[in-house]
Parts: sequence; C-alpha cells; structure tokens
Amino acid sequence: MENQELCFPELLNASCKKPTLHWADAVLMNMVLSFISLITTVLNLLVIISVSHFRKLQTPTNIFLLSLAVTDFLVGLLVMTATIYMRTSCWYFGDIMCSLYGFVHVIILCSSVAIMVLISADRYVAICDPLHYPTRVTERRAKLWVCLCWLCSVLFTTVILKEDLAYPGMFKDCHGVCLAYPNYIGLVFYVVLTFLVPIAVIVVLYMRIFVVAVSQARAMRSHVTAVSVTVTAKKSELKAARTLGILVVVFLMCYCPYYLNYFITIGPTNLWILPLLCYIVYFNSCLNPLIYALFYPWFRKAVKLIVTLQILQPGSFDTNIL
Repeated sequence: MENQELCFPELLNASCKKPTLHWADAVLMNMVLSFISLITTVLNLLVIISVSHFRKLQTPTNIFLLSLAVTDFLVGLLVMTATIYMRTSCWYFGDIMCSLYGFVHVIILCSSVAIMVLISADRYVAICDPLHYPTRVTERRAKLWVCLCWLCSVLFTTVILKEDLAYPGMFKDCHGVCLAYPNYIGLVFYVVLTFLVPIAVIVVLYMRIFVVAVSQARAMRSHVTAVSVTVTAKKSELKAARTLGILVVVFLMCYCPYYLNYFITIGPTNLWILPLLCYIVYFNSCLNPLIYALFYPWFRKAVKLIVTLQILQPGSFDTNIL
C-alpha cells in the first residue's frame, strides 16, 4: 500500500509521493481549470488571427497587443495544461523535459511583463508627445522592440536557470516532481528585473499619462487651446490609454500577489497559497482578451468575421475593421 502512493515504487525512498486529492475535488478543479485553459487559448487565438489578418489593425499598439496575445495563448495551451496534469499526476517525462518546461514557462512570464512595459511606454509617447508619436513609434520599430523583448527574455531565463539547464534534475529532492531551480542570485535578479523595476516603470509612466490626460480634458472642457502641453492628444488616443490602463491595472492585480509572496513569510499554508497565486497569474491571460472584447469594437467585428469564415474570402485582409 505504501508503494502504491509513490510515483516510482521501484525507487522507494528516492521517489516522490503521488498528489493526494479527493477525487471529487480533483475532478471539479480540473474541469474549471480546463475550461479556463480552453477559453484562454481560443480567445487569444482570435486576437492573434485578427491582428495578423486585417491590415487596418496592424498598428504599433496592436502589434504589442498581438505579442501579448501570443504569450497568453502559450499560457493557456502549455502552462495551464501542464499545471492541470501535475495537480493529479507525477511527472513522468524525465528531467530534461522538466528543465525545458521550466525554461519555457519563465520565458513566457518574463515576456508578458516586458510587453506590458512596452504598452505603457507606447501610451506615454502617444499622450505626452503626440506630435512625434507617428515618427517615433512606427510599425517596424514596434516589431523590433517586440523581438528584443523575446530575445532578452530568452537570454535572461538562460542565465538564471543555467545550472538547472546544465544539470537537469540535479537539485530536486525526489523523482516525480517538476520544478524550476534557479540559484539564489538568479532568484534575486528574477524578482528585481521582472517585478520591482517593471512595476516602478509602469506606475511612473501611467502617473504621468494620468496627469497629462487630466490637463487635456480640462482644456477641452474650457475650450482652451494653449495648455501646458504642446498639443492636445486625440480623443481616440485618450480612450486607448484608458483601455490599456485597465489592462495594466488588471495585470498588476494578478501578478503582484505572486511576486509579493517572495517578500512575505507565509509559513505552512504556503503549500496551497503559492499554487493559488500561480493560478491567478494564469487567469490574467484569460482576462486580457475579455477586456479587448469589452472595450474594442474592432475585436468584436473581427471575431464575427472569423467565426463566420468571411476571412477566407479574397481580399478580406483589406476589410475596414475600424
């Protein structure tokens, strides 16, 4: 009976114990997580198809949203699926696959944070320096910055997980579990460069955006043309800033508890709180496309054209979706 609870009964003391969950709780939780994973994957795939297919949507801001949708799509397809599997089963795919999974997982999280910084910087230039926005933030530069974000995420993850990648399974306590094992210095850099610095940049940029937006709104109401800023940003830019501001706030609400866990000693309840915080981070990937659907008419129109297969018609990529 004791061996039946082990992932690898033949290894005895070297094997991890199988996850012990009541079958009703396991089935219910897996159904909920599977549904969220499916919705996350499908909705973000719709965002990817929409921006990639329709030329009118291929603006610098939407390119950043496209990259964010790619990371959210990978969260729904890979990360959530693996999480559901590891909740009720041992890891039977070997140490190398475990290291690769941890490597991809961290890259996705780092890329999400970096792209949020890009979105905040994009709105900052659009609102605070609207005259130079078309020349400073072009479609080509947006694609370049997105590529740099992914490249930096890969390099950064390689550095902090280099020991785990070089010696797969060396640091684990038992066989049958899959966890990433960064060294202490790597963990410090991870928290600083993926939480403290990005959050500080995002907050400062949006505080500046808020101040400028308020001054412009007052100028509009009082019909004053000479304000403290050079020109008044277009209403569409202000609306976009508000929508993306909601996106950033939701992102902070989902990610901050996870990272703050590194600074707070939770004690024995850490065994169930940490997975819960991870689920909240993953759930953010499902909320993002829902925000698009709620605030972006172009996304709703694009989804209708995709679902009805009208995008298969010749010349559909030139449809005026805005």
